[in-house]
Amino acid sequence: MTSLAPAEATATQPATTSSLPFKLAIVLALAALADVLFYDARIGLSLAIFAVAIASGSGIANHATLDRRRVPIGAIVVLIGLVPVIEDVNTVSVLLLIIALALALLLATNPDTTGLADAARALRNFILFGPLRFFVDVLGVFSLSSFTRGIAAWFLPAVLSTIFIALFAAANPLIEQWVTLLNPKIILDYVSIGRILFWTMILALVWPFIHVRWRKRRAKVAAETVEQEPGVAKRAEFLGAPTILRSLILFNLLFAGQSALDALYLWGHVALPAGVSYATYAHRGAYPLIVTALLAAAFVLVAMRPGGPAEKSPPIRLLVYIWVGQNVLLVASSILRLDIYVAIYLLTYWRIAAFIWMGLVALGLILIVARIVLDRSNEWLVGANLIALTSVLYIVSLVNFDAIIADYNVAHSREVSGKGVALDVNYLSQLGPQALPAIEKVMQLRPNETCLVGRRDGLVERQRKDMASWRTWGFRSWRLQRRLDAKAKDQVRDQVKSPAAG
Repeated sequence: MTSLAPAEATATQPATTSSLPFKLAIVLALAALADVLFYDARIGLSLAIFAVAIASGSGIANHATLDRRRVPIGAIVVLIGLVPVIEDVNTVSVLLLIIALALALLLATNPDTTGLADAARALRNFILFGPLRFFVDVLGVFSLSSFTRGIAAWFLPAVLSTIFIALFAAANPLIEQWVTLLNPKIILDYVSIGRILFWTMILALVWPFIHVRWRKRRAKVAAETVEQEPGVAKRAEFLGAPTILRSLILFNLLFAGQSALDALYLWGHVALPAGVSYATYAHRGAYPLIVTALLAAAFVLVAMRPGGPAEKSPPIRLLVYIWVGQNVLLVASSILRLDIYVAIYLLTYWRIAAFIWMGLVALGLILIVARIVLDRSNEWLVGANLIALTSVLYIVSLVNFDAIIADYNVAHSREVSGKGVALDVNYLSQLGPQALPAIEKVMQLRPNETCLVGRRDGLVERQRKDMASWRTWGFRSWRLQRRLDAKAKDQVRDQVKSPAAG
């Protein structure tokens, strides 16, 4: 280590535990700034201001590890990334800004990375896994005495349990009512569930820029790092078997409560308390519960990592199986909630996509259990999920969703079934010629509506143009044309027979 230049020696040295409180203070200040700039407000120039604040905070927190020669280059990269966001805030400009901030941080704090492949690998790990480090690293604020070690073992279960309760409250109006009864005058007047989740997200996203820790290319450097910082090995106990066991016990109890409510009110159709309608109960939980299942899956993957302390523990494995089973039940409840919503408000492409996505989430949870039971690697799990996703996409490509949506919406509209909402003819016509059979069914119910006739004629003309050239020919369109031609012949035959019968 003595042969290294001073800048390089400090650049590759990880932050010590004593610097964590200072960095945590910077992150909290940035989270407060984000609350002022973003919470319940439209995003514009505020994003560029926050990016500059992150870059400045990162420079202050990591001044000892900065490579002075690369700092100006990093500053130029940040300025280049700010230009698209100042021009307009959109998905692409935000993505470019994130990449610019991460690349500038890499240039300024990690001179060990010289090649393009190393830089790409470091940026990938930083963007994908950096936000997950916050709750692990923040425990370094505590001294590792036996007392604070016990507190640390409960930190992750308490934080994740709070997040799950917040998601359940967003999904279930009954749980939301119970949460508001805890102490509405002191707590909920100043803190909302949405703001808690917002601060948690900001803290996790900003933390990697403040507490910088790059993976070393050589195992030797990693070993030296552990020798230089003995606290690292102890902080690794943050995800040890005791913490995971406590987490799973709490999570199973929380999920059992949510599952019991669904069993009563969603599956058992028990009368809801006053002030809560069945439609509200069914509609609100479809998407938050899927987020809950995804977060649960991420925890299981981290906790049951191959070779980890919890993988061989029979009690933990049993609790994991029970919890994954509850998550599958949670996904099934989400599917039922969405089905109830669709029965009232009809079908759209996004709602079909939600059904498919929920099914893939349930399958992913089952595959996680299969990986644990069969003792397979995470690569096997990724491959199995990719095979499932590819198979679903292939099957989806062969399904005529335009016709399915149109037929379903007509059959379940207020005009036909007497329930639900009125048929949206505009959306029906947007589905294209495949909706023609369904539109003709509607015309039988509303024969004098000129709007329907005009839309039907427009789709017929579009279908005719599609079939006029071999370049636009499709087997699905050909089958539709045969169906339309056969129906036209039947109508002509009926018209011929009617005068003869008269």
